[in-house]
Amino acid sequence: MKTDDAVIRCEQLTKRYPGHVMAVDRLDLSVKCGEIFGLLGPNGAGKTTTIGMLTTLVVPTAGRAAVAGIDVVSHPSMVKQLIGTVSQVNNLDRSLTVWENLYYHGRFFGMGARESREAADKSLVEFRLSERAKSDVATISGGMARRLQVARALIHNPSVLFLDEPTAGLDPQSRIALWDILRRLHTSGQTILLTTHNMEEADSACDRLAIMDRGRLLAIDSPKNLKKTVGADTIVTVSSDGDLDALARRLQDRVEGATRSRQIDGVVQLQVKGRTGVLPRVVSVAEQEGFAITDLSLAEPTLETVFINLTGKELRD
Repeated sequence: MKTDDAVIRCEQLTKRYPGHVMAVDRLDLSVKCGEIFGLLGPNGAGKTTTIGMLTTLVVPTAGRAAVAGIDVVSHPSMVKQLIGTVSQVNNLDRSLTVWENLYYHGRFFGMGARESREAADKSLVEFRLSERAKSDVATISGGMARRLQVARALIHNPSVLFLDEPTAGLDPQSRIALWDILRRLHTSGQTILLTTHNMEEADSACDRLAIMDRGRLLAIDSPKNLKKTVGADTIVTVSSDGDLDALARRLQDRVEGATRSRQIDGVVQLQVKGRTGVLPRVVSVAEQEGFAITDLSLAEPTLETVFINLTGKELRD
C-alpha cells in the first residue's frame, strides 16, 4: 500500500452483503493528517459501512484499507488502539456514571489509574460535563450524551476520530455546542472523519468531502471546489401549475444564461450563469409561455445542487 501524508487510505475497498447487496463499491479514498473529512450522501449510500470497515467492525469483501499505515484487516487490534469512534447510537455504559465512563475507557486502553483519573477530570471540564460527573448516563440529555461519547473516544489520544452522523437527533443548541468542540479539536490538529447527510454542516466544517451514493464515490474535493463544478452562479426554484417538464424545457431554452433545468419534487430548478436580473427574466419567459408562477426563490449553488447534477435526485432521500 502506498505511503504518503495520508493517515487513512482505501484502495478499491468493497463490501458486498448476502443477496448481492453492494454496500461499498471499489472505494478509493485518502484522508490527510489534521483535516476534517466528510462522507456525504443519503441513507444507504455506504457511509456507515465505510466507517465500519475503517474501524475494523466490518470485514471488507475486497480491496484494502489502512489507518496510520496499519492494515485494518491484518492488524485490527493495532488499529483499534489508534482510533476513537463515536457511533450513531448512544453506546455509553449505563451501569457507570459520567466520570466512570471516561475513567474505565482510559483504563481499557492501557492508561494507568492516575493517568486515566487525570484525563477523565480534564475531559469533564473540556466538554462541559463537570456538573454531571456523578450522574448516571441515563439521566443526561442527548446533547450531553453525545459530548460524553466524543470525550470518551478521545481520552486515549487517538490518531483519528471517527464520527458517524454526530449531530443526528440533536437539538440546534446541542448541535452548535458539539461543533464548537469539533472545531477546537481540528484547530489542535486532530484528524476527524465523519459521515453526515447534513449539507450545511458539511459545507461549513469540512476541509474536503467525498460524495457517495449506492456505495460509489461520485466526487471528492473541497466544498468550494465541488460547488464550482455546477457551472452556474444562481439556482432559481420555480413553482407553477401545469406541465413542469415543459416549463423546465422552456426556461432552459429561453432564459439568457441558463445552463441546466429540471423538474424535481414538484418544482423546477433552473441553473443560471450570472445573478443580475435573473428573476425578471424567468418570470417574463414563464408568462410568455403561458405558465402562472405560484412561488419563486433564488439561491447560490449548494452541495445538494452538486448531488442532483451527479445523480438526478435530492441528497436527502
